[in-house]
Formats: sequence, C-alpha cells, structure tokens
Amino acid sequence: MSSKKRMEELYELIAYHNQRYYDEDTPEISDYDYDQLSLELRRIEAEHPEWVHKDTPTQHVHGETKREFKKVKHDVPVISLQDVFSKEDVYDFVKRVKEELPNALFAVEKKIDGLTLVLRYKNGELVEAITRGDGVIGEGVFENALAIRSIPKTIPEKLPYLEVRGECYMSTESFEAANKKQLKRGEKIYQNRRNSAAGTLRQLDPKIVAERGLDIFIFNMEVCEGKHFTSHIETLEWLSSMGFATSPNLTKAQTADEVWAAIEDIGNTRWDLNFAIDGAVVKVDNLDDRIKLGMTSKVPRWAVAYKYPPEQKETVVEDIIVQVGRTGRMTPLAILKPIRLAETTVSRVTLNNQDYIDEKDVRVGDTIIMQKAGDIIPEMLRVVKEKRPANTIAYKMPDRCPVCGAKAEREEGGVHLHCTGDSCPAKDNRAMSYFISKDAMNMDGFGPAAIESLISEGYIKSIPDIYALADQKERLIEEGIVGKDKTVNNILNAIEKSKSNNIDRLITGLGIRNVGKQSAKVLASNYADMDSLMAATAEELMTLPDFGEVAANDITSFFADKKNRDIIERLKAIGVNMKSLSVASKKDDRFAGMTFVLTGTLPTLKRDEASAIIESFGGKASGSVSKKTSYVLAGDEAGSKLTKAQELGIKIIDENEFMEMIK
Repeated sequence: MSSKKRMEELYELIAYHNQRYYDEDTPEISDYDYDQLSLELRRIEAEHPEWVHKDTPTQHVHGETKREFKKVKHDVPVISLQDVFSKEDVYDFVKRVKEELPNALFAVEKKIDGLTLVLRYKNGELVEAITRGDGVIGEGVFENALAIRSIPKTIPEKLPYLEVRGECYMSTESFEAANKKQLKRGEKIYQNRRNSAAGTLRQLDPKIVAERGLDIFIFNMEVCEGKHFTSHIETLEWLSSMGFATSPNLTKAQTADEVWAAIEDIGNTRWDLNFAIDGAVVKVDNLDDRIKLGMTSKVPRWAVAYKYPPEQKETVVEDIIVQVGRTGRMTPLAILKPIRLAETTVSRVTLNNQDYIDEKDVRVGDTIIMQKAGDIIPEMLRVVKEKRPANTIAYKMPDRCPVCGAKAEREEGGVHLHCTGDSCPAKDNRAMSYFISKDAMNMDGFGPAAIESLISEGYIKSIPDIYALADQKERLIEEGIVGKDKTVNNILNAIEKSKSNNIDRLITGLGIRNVGKQSAKVLASNYADMDSLMAATAEELMTLPDFGEVAANDITSFFADKKNRDIIERLKAIGVNMKSLSVASKKDDRFAGMTFVLTGTLPTLKRDEASAIIESFGGKASGSVSKKTSYVLAGDEAGSKLTKAQELGIKIIDENEFMEMIK
C-alpha cells in the first residue's frame, strides 16, 4: 500500500475511533492500539507534509458537544499532552528540558482515566462546569456537577475568579454498585469505568449522576485571580486546603532516573487502585519555567504523558468448550486457570473458530499469554510453545452441536460452524434474548437474565410466548421469577408497547443470519408488510442497496422454514405490527440512488434524525466519503470528511440547503 493511501486510511480509521471514544463513549480498540495508529500517521505526515490535511487529528483535540447541553467556550484551551511509550522517550524529554533549565524540578502524577471537567468559581462559589468538547468549545454540565460529591460547591477563600481542571471518574465501589443495579434490572452490565463515567456525566438527569457516585481529581489550576503561585505542586497543595480532591500521591523528581522510578512505581500499583489510570504524567513544576519552555504547534513542551502497555499475564488452558449462539453459530471458548488481569478475574477467552485455533495452534494444557484489549475484552496473544506439556493433541471442533446433537455444518465460503437443529435450546434461549434487546424490539427493563429464568421455569418456550406473559401476571408476581409488582408491570408494559414497533425492529429481532439493524431498515423501506417480504425472491432482494447473494439467500431460506413462518403467524395473531411504517410514511423516492455523508454538528437536526429523513426519501446515509457519495451534509466543526469531499469535488450542502431539498 502506498504511503498516501495508508495516510487516507489512517485519517478515516482515527476519525472513526475518535467518534466511538469521545462522542459515543464506546471505544472498540485499546488506548495503546489507538496510540500506535496516531504514531504511524505522525510519521507519514512528517515525511510528507504536503499531504497533511488542515484538520488532521494529530493537531487538534477530539470530541464534539452534544446538542442537548449548552455550548460554553473555554477560557483556556483544553489541550492534549505529547504521548510517550518508552523509557528512552522519557529520558529524552528530561534531557531536552534540562538543556534549557538545568535546575528544573518535575512532578510525576497518575493520569486518571475518566472525562475531563473544567470548574469555574466566582467569589468562592461554583458557577460553571464544562466538559472538554473539542478543546475550544465544551458542554455546560453545571447541574450534573452539583450532583458530584467531591466537587466543592463553595471554597473558603472568596477569590474573584478561579478555574481548575480535573478528571471525573468512577471508583471501584461506585462501578460495582452500578453493575449490581444493572443486574437487578436484568440489563447489560457496564464493562469500562471510563466510558461509564463519561456517559454518566453527559446524562440529562442529574439524579442519575448522583445515583452512580462519580468523583473527581483536580490536576491543574488554569486561572487564579487574587492569588499568586510559583509552582504546580504549590497550587495543588492550596487547592487541597480549599477542599478539592487533587492528584493523589504526586511525586517530586529532579533527575531522569527519579522520574522513571516514579513512573515504574505507579505502573506497579495501578491495578491495586480503586480508580482507573491510563498512564503517568510528567510535568515541569515551576510555572515560570513552563512559560519559558512554551509550546510547539500542537502540545506544551513542559509535559509528557507516558502510556503503559496493556497488562499481560500467563495462564493455562484447562479445557476448550463450544458455545452455541442465537443463529446456531458454534464458538470455541478456552477455559482458563483464573488470573487477575486489568482489575478483573479472567477465566475464559473466545477462540473464534477452527481456523483461528489452527493458526494459533492452541491446545488444552498450553500456557498462553493473555491481555485485555482496551483493558476490557480478554484476548489471547500467543501460545508459549516452550512450556507445552508432552502428548498434547491439536484441537478439532465437534461435528455435532454440543447442546442438541444436531449436525454441525460450515457455512459456504465462511469460517464458522453452525448447528443445523430445528429445536436447539441454546439457539432458542439466545434468540429470545436478542429479540427483546435494545437493538431489536427494545423491551426496556427486560433482560437476558429474566429470559433465562422464564425459560427454566417453563413460562416461555419460543418468541411468541413472550407476548402471552400478560396472562400469567399474578403468578409471575407471586413467584417472583423476574421481580415483584413494579418490575413485572414494567416488563409487561414494555412487551405490550413493542407490538406497535415498525417492522424493521421485528425483522432485526427475528435473528436472520447476515441481517442486522441497517439491513432491516432497508427491507422495511422497500416492503409494505411482512407478507410481501416473505414472498420476495433472492433476485429481488439482491437489487436492494448493499444486499448481496449471501444475505439474499439467507433471508429466503429463513422464510422458507415452516418453523419461522409459524412464529410470524403467531406474532401476527397476537397483534404485533406487521406493516412497514417506513413505506406508509414515505412521500417519494427523490433521494433514490443517492448517498449522503454527514459530518460536524448541524444547527437543529441530530445525525440520526437527518439520516432517518434521507432514508425515508429512499436515500442512503453513509459513514465515509467516496467517489460514490452524492452529497456531504456539513455542520459546525466538520472534520476530515469535509476535506476529502472537497478534494473529490463532491457537492457540500448545509442544513438550510438540505431542508430546501426535502420541502
């Protein structure tokens, strides 16, 4: 791949992961892997400065403001620090500082993994709380800040103006308590404290913020009127005396050896802390020295952030079992000798499929190296072959389903084995859990744990039985299978409400192989009701956007199965909506064959609202710009998508032009 092509690919990759991390609080890769992408992009930019986009992610802070919160401009831009990844990088930083300032003193502190928050005080009273946003404009979350117990609402010294910067986080205790509540409600548990804290701080209801128990550590004084300080450590000591929780266990250091020793100490104890960290920060302590060192075009020259590599540990594969999913996919799982890894106990890891097992050559009895991708998802890195016991044998997946005994078949052209049984309990259990999920019929408050209990107690055997639960309300309350009065009523109300969903949710919930949320929306936009969809041929389906032969055949095969048709007929008799509201409300197909890409923040429309309008007129909303893009709908702070559209000569429109197009 050419350097320029790789550069464009990195722009798209980093933009995608920035959105997942900063705006959606759902990262897909670890910080370490993200940093490697950024470093690769920086290297290419340094070699070819003539190719650099003006809005390159290497030169600005990421994140957008949510429309529900008011926008607030930062007094002091919230900038990022230069990341370093090795001992040599740290020593080079200290050396550069010492060449200009031989007597420089450093402060080494923990880099808290949370969401940045700027607090403003006037005459000693808290008056504003602002998230990072894009570093220039943030979100005003004052009401939520009032619900955070460790944020002082007033301070003893009534200075005219004080602005401090800190990191909101969720402690181990708060995180565990929040997950206990999720389990009690039968809802999905939170996997990552940083994302949970970020999502909580952006809640529109301050009661939720108070309930989840956020905390904050203040790590910097941004502005202080009416008082003078000479060093960073001095500012934190004063802030602590004012009632702020400041950077914990900060270490002073004078030499590179002392700085590195402090970094190692933090790394050695990081998993024993009751809060998450993702690195260590090294700062020049003297405030006047910081001014002398100044800034580069991107970052301050007086500080760096050292990023620890993901924690890795050895363990032993004690067994390999096969799990059966809702579509019948058979997934091998390695059962491990339990280890503590990135704060949690890890006792199993997915081995994906037979090809993966063969490639890694993993066997029962092997010693393997484990880490957590993004400090969340257990991941096997490699087998330690030199520790392999004698007489181990290569693992081969079974040719029959381990749950129902039906024949297992490998999908044509695929890598996964599937159970072919018509009545496999494992498939039915997971299929029903998926049917009620947020992505499908969206039965709020009704989770997999409740489904499992209802199946084991004989209340439900198939999807339509879910809608018959209302007839057993009194028995459900009396036996407490899923909870008492309030919980049962909430579940039954959610079930009843789901009957009126558009059929795209029903199509998603049926669990047709290779048909997800987006594909279901396309089907609902092109077929007036379930009957017409069930009658569609594979050739017809292949004419729809993004539908190939495999998906088309999977759909026709699904509806050709008598068991599936019987389920749909039962749902129809119960009163579940079978008509497409998308087709019924569609005015025309003026956008048919057109692809729109949205970027930036629109004045009034949310992205999902604009996407729904485009789709309702027969168009497609895409996440990336290409030569096939018809229009780019751009708002404020549009990013690399706008630049790419300009380079490709694609028509760019704003919200006003878009509204004219849909009049």
